[in-house]
Amino acid sequence: MSHSPSLPDRPRLELDPEMSETERLEAIRQHYRRILQVNNELEDRLDDAQGRRGELKTDVDELKRENEVLKTSSLYIASVEEITDDGVVIKQHGNNQEVLTQAATRLDADLRPGDRVAINDSFAVQQVLDDETDSRAQAMQVTESPDVVYDDIGGINEQIREVREAVEDPLENPEQFEAVGVEPPSGVLLHGPPGTGKTMLAKAVANESDATFIKMAGSELVRKFIGEGSRLVRDLFELAADREPAVIFIDEIDAVAAKRTDSKTSGDAEVQRTMMQLLSEMDGFDDRGEIRIMAATNRFDMLDEAILRPGRFDRLIEVPEPNAEGRARILEIHTEDMNVAEEADVSTIAADLEGYSGADIASLATEAGMFAIRDGRTEVTQADFEAAREKLQDADKTEERVINYQY
Repeated sequence: MSHSPSLPDRPRLELDPEMSETERLEAIRQHYRRILQVNNELEDRLDDAQGRRGELKTDVDELKRENEVLKTSSLYIASVEEITDDGVVIKQHGNNQEVLTQAATRLDADLRPGDRVAINDSFAVQQVLDDETDSRAQAMQVTESPDVVYDDIGGINEQIREVREAVEDPLENPEQFEAVGVEPPSGVLLHGPPGTGKTMLAKAVANESDATFIKMAGSELVRKFIGEGSRLVRDLFELAADREPAVIFIDEIDAVAAKRTDSKTSGDAEVQRTMMQLLSEMDGFDDRGEIRIMAATNRFDMLDEAILRPGRFDRLIEVPEPNAEGRARILEIHTEDMNVAEEADVSTIAADLEGYSGADIASLATEAGMFAIRDGRTEVTQADFEAAREKLQDADKTEERVINYQY
């Protein structure tokens, strides 16, 4: 237990009757100086005490607030389904339990079907909450542009042109479409083998376009609880509407838009429910505004016919494996910053890469550089590219495409 510091001794003046007038005056002056010293010391202590008192008062107020929170009953989140003469029908989030309950009198004028509300243990509506967008949807907005431009993508110039016509032009030059009298394409689906540049093309759109870019993976829309995935889809499109002009990119869309089956499992039913919400948002009753949709998949054969029809994806753009000219361009891009020997012929190397995707060529360039580093050289030679190609071919034969660098 702490004790208060002791106070300084009170100055006392003791005068000897036999003192001369000079000595008496000097004693009085010393006594006065001591009084001033003690007074200053007491003022400093008083200031410290008042500061400490303020800190303690703040701590006490914080403890009081925490105590009130601990004594307050928890509230649960629910949605208003219907308002009747008998009361309010609510559905609690998580278990989807529907309950007929009452709302506080002060909320009668503000309560509407669809509102998010807070209820207590007795299911009585206590307050109306803001209809906030799911934080997961907000996290999917790309705030920093990827460091990719169209010139970084080789071998798919025709696909780049079609994407820019369908995504960028309607947002940047809408008057041109109005003058011609046609509606711009509502969506673009990129499909083709893995590693051909589909996602990279979407990154270039995010970088080059001034529109808000929202990126998600199809698997992120598959949620555990009933209705949660469809709600996330709805929130994503609401976020895009608030930030328009906007571009929504769904990577690996086959995870949520696969062909529907007669499966009765709850998991398949939830995926199909999420897909139906996505179909509704893509081609709903209301005008979507300045929102363009892009998607990518390497399993085009798995997609449901409903999502492929015009009005949802008006342009189905195949991104194939690059030809010889495209492979040469891709290799040039990936060796642009490399110290390549003058005798190394990029076009000759690219001609021998039949069946390689853009990602394979990037891996080839990296592996060639690793061979040079292994030998203690700073220059990459033709032999390094040949060795890298042989290593990738051996990995392909053993169905092991992961490259293990060994020094």
